[in-house]
Amino acid sequence: MSDTKKTGKSTAAAGEKFDGFTAEERAAMKDHAQELKKAARRAPGKAKADGESDVRSKIAEMDEADRAIAERVHEIVRAAAPDLVPRLWYGQPAYSKDGKVLCFFQAKAKFKTRYATLGFSDVAALDDGAMWPTSFALPELDAEGEARIAELVRRAAG
Repeated sequence: MSDTKKTGKSTAAAGEKFDGFTAEERAAMKDHAQELKKAARRAPGKAKADGESDVRSKIAEMDEADRAIAERVHEIVRAAAPDLVPRLWYGQPAYSKDGKVLCFFQAKAKFKTRYATLGFSDVAALDDGAMWPTSFALPELDAEGEARIAELVRRAAG
């Protein structure tokens, strides 16, 4: 038995209750719940058109730095893999294959991070040996980065 005594002090700021998720994470989960409800109400054949509209609207809401990168990523993904279906995923632009998210953009403002990211799910065919990256930092986007994104998306989509 330990003689140490718990002080009852919390690591959360005074007056805040820590429940395991940040405010940004809770907001993303609420966004996802709304996305699922909206998708369930959609007509089956309209997912691609409605998803395109949803993604473009979400990108338009982003701050200027995130919006510039997100718009370019959207154009690159649509050109590199036109069969992917645009949609929102946890309130962020994503692209799915066979109903499953393949890749997604995450704005830096959404989770108050240093840079935006482009992530890939386990559906993406990026396997390369025993270990490979699934998320890429996008502090800015240049021609080399755009070419790499296009190649990764083509590969991921199989």
